[in-house]
Amino acid sequence: MTGTPDRRWSAEARPESLADLLGGRRGAVDATLPPLAFGLGWVLGGLGGGVLAAVLAGAAVAGWRWRRGDRPRSVLVGLLAVCLAALVAVRTGRATDFFLLQIVSNAASALAWAVSVVVRWPLLGVVVGLALGQRARWRRDPALLRAYGRASWVWTATYVLRLAVFVPLWLDGQVVALAVARAALTWPLIAAALAVSWVVIRRSLPAGHPGLRHPVGASDPDGAPVTGPEK
Repeated sequence: MTGTPDRRWSAEARPESLADLLGGRRGAVDATLPPLAFGLGWVLGGLGGGVLAAVLAGAAVAGWRWRRGDRPRSVLVGLLAVCLAALVAVRTGRATDFFLLQIVSNAASALAWAVSVVVRWPLLGVVVGLALGQRARWRRDPALLRAYGRASWVWTATYVLRLAVFVPLWLDGQVVALAVARAALTWPLIAAALAVSWVVIRRSLPAGHPGLRHPVGASDPDGAPVTGPEK
């Protein structure tokens, strides 16, 4: 490798982070509002008050995201998740079951991320590859594959941590504590995971590697190797 990739890697890696590539923390902040509204509504008006507050908060967030220009499907999925969580709580009659969908989702996510690393398809690489339009070309770069695998364990740990907090609170019927924990372990935890996994990736890549945008050893559709910037 010449000195050029070193300079390119240094120039690109410092200003750009995983938060930049994956859209930052905006969605995570939005996701904290309905659970907090549910907790407050439950304190003031019981299960019915909590459900109403959560659905109204979810609708308000959806409307704000729509006006902001987010994709309609993303907006609807977020609102649907809130409505489904509220429906589960209404059907079971237990306020803590508003958070049951989140618990199941985190359990499934922890398993999926762990398995993805084991089978050498680390989900962080899949997500970043899609964001950069690389499809699976990053997998032909051994250094990137290894870096994404190590960093994916960071994200696996976030889901395991949530389960370690959520499950005991759910079993103990702690509605307000669940609402606060959901907020505390959404945006702050995602921000921490983005920062830590970015550090893991940078330290895992060898000196002179051109960076996430330029997989070494990948090929273009005509079979020519791509080791520098994509044109």
